[in-house]
Amino acid sequence: MKKILSLSVICSFFLLLGQVNFASINQDQDAVEVSETMQDEQTVAEQPQAVGFTQELKNRFIEGGPGFMGIVLACLILGLAIAIERIIYLNFATTNTEKLTSEVESALKSGGVNAAKEICKNTPGPVASIFFQGLDRAGEGVESAEKAVVAYGGVQMGQLEKNVSWISLFIALAPMLGFMGTVIGMIQAFDKIQAAGDMQPSLVAGGIKVALLTTVFGLIVAIILQIFYNYIVSKIDSIVNDMEDASITLIDILVSHKK
Repeated sequence: MKKILSLSVICSFFLLLGQVNFASINQDQDAVEVSETMQDEQTVAEQPQAVGFTQELKNRFIEGGPGFMGIVLACLILGLAIAIERIIYLNFATTNTEKLTSEVESALKSGGVNAAKEICKNTPGPVASIFFQGLDRAGEGVESAEKAVVAYGGVQMGQLEKNVSWISLFIALAPMLGFMGTVIGMIQAFDKIQAAGDMQPSLVAGGIKVALLTTVFGLIVAIILQIFYNYIVSKIDSIVNDMEDASITLIDILVSHKK
């Protein structure tokens, strides 16, 4: 009986000891998990947050400084303003030449020159204006009408190309200003090296980075304005081709009307 009691006491002692050890192990594991969680949160907090493209562009623009960056931005704003104005004007200047030619020919047959002039007067666009000038000189002969069409065609072409040369100027000016800012920044960086008497990358890295930013933004402005410029030039070429074809058609109509 005493042996049984002794065995029971010993077993109870070992069971109690095991529970204590298990509890201490669980506490240690919980402490390790809490520590790892805190380290992970600290690592996440230390990682830099992702910045959007527009915000990054804004930050780089501010780093470039207000001197040359402001001039480059002014080139972009003025160039875009002129480009948008030209695009709006050219869209209003576009005319359905086939429809206008058909209406003018029908008006000549039914109501004469005055009826055809009234149609041209009520139709917007350079083609209608050229038709009006040609019809206005039709009474003086076909040759006079042809001269009037050619002369007024040159006037209308000048109106179409108005201010387009300013866009090409800003396209050339923006990268040149950027290069100038880069050269000036490099000169300042070498001045710092000379003053310090030592070639330390950290001494000039910031200045060189800022200097190169002006070139980057100058090229970006030139690319944007070049796209608008090419669209405007192609639109002008299309309208000029329509003007030339319509002018030839008008002269043929006047010749047949005189017969």
